[in-house]
Amino acid sequence: MFVQHLSVADFRSWTRADLAFDPGVNVLVGRNGEGKTNLLEAIGYLATLGSHRVATDAPLIRAGADRAVVQAAVVSAGRQLVLEIEITAGRANRAKLNRAPVTRPRDILGGLRTVLFAPEDLAIVRGDPSERRRFLDDVLVQLTPRLAGVRADYERVLKQRAALLKTAGAARRAGGAGDLRTLEVWDGHLASSGAQLLAARLELVRAMRPHAAQAYAELAPSSGQLDLSYVSSVENSAGNDTGVIPPVEDLERALLDELAKVRPAEIERGVSLVGPHRDDLELRLNALPLRGYASHGEGWSAALALRLACYELLSADGAEPVLILDDVFAELDTARRDQLAGIAAKAEQVLISAAVPGDVPPALSGAQYLVADGEVRRDR
Repeated sequence: MFVQHLSVADFRSWTRADLAFDPGVNVLVGRNGEGKTNLLEAIGYLATLGSHRVATDAPLIRAGADRAVVQAAVVSAGRQLVLEIEITAGRANRAKLNRAPVTRPRDILGGLRTVLFAPEDLAIVRGDPSERRRFLDDVLVQLTPRLAGVRADYERVLKQRAALLKTAGAARRAGGAGDLRTLEVWDGHLASSGAQLLAARLELVRAMRPHAAQAYAELAPSSGQLDLSYVSSVENSAGNDTGVIPPVEDLERALLDELAKVRPAEIERGVSLVGPHRDDLELRLNALPLRGYASHGEGWSAALALRLACYELLSADGAEPVLILDDVFAELDTARRDQLAGIAAKAEQVLISAAVPGDVPPALSGAQYLVADGEVRRDR
């Protein structure tokens, strides 16, 4: 799989940009702030319908514009697909597949697969659990696009249920009873979609574990062994030690049981205390948690190992994804830089951004583009 052509309009800093890519290595070179990352972000957005830099879409629209448009021609197994997304402030986004409108933006998921490694990925190791949950879910929607709908349903139910809990809690604190007649209905919806999302995450972590351990061993052979496990808010659901993942029906019942246990606390606090939105991905190095114990270099290696594990999973599941390396070589020491270059050189397509050409290892020579003064042009 490779991106053949990219076009953006009013996306981030770009009024307009059009560029054709080659299979193999493509390097965008330019000073910081010239818009290199914005172009790579646009490609990643088409693959996941989310940004690796911000949690909402509003910052993606150029200041003063009403909407942003990203379009890419993607070649996979000899077949070309044209994907397009229109990001509109204050309204639902719209999408097209082969220039024909689709019902929902998520209908274009699967047309492009990417694995994007960027400086922001250090937050997967050092940041809040929400960063690790988003990491897992972004991989899931590429592996199984229908899960984008499951995640959207879960988030909708979570919002509605939280509103009910807050209203009921406020009423009780004021001396009333609080209307909880529909809470059991929302419990059922949360357990249904939450169990599907939980099962998918558990399976993903199980599949990712050996690939991440191997990638880390290659990147940092003297640093120890990387391991990961899923930490669930549902008691005895993760199956990390046995590797046996409970059926979705069992997870749904377990969620309902946990919701019943914490109901008084939820009403008091006005929040949902059980479900995938409370879970975490635990990363360990030599049995110690990476967060708080890992050095800067170990954190970088772990974040990169997770991305490379995703690359292996996506490659095994279907078309080889596009590998995107956004300004990462400047952050790595010589050994890790050479290891990453050796892996990236084998990809069907790799897109790289760098402030200066010297940041890119010689093993990754290929097409080069200069990004400056609001323009991008091919240099070689």
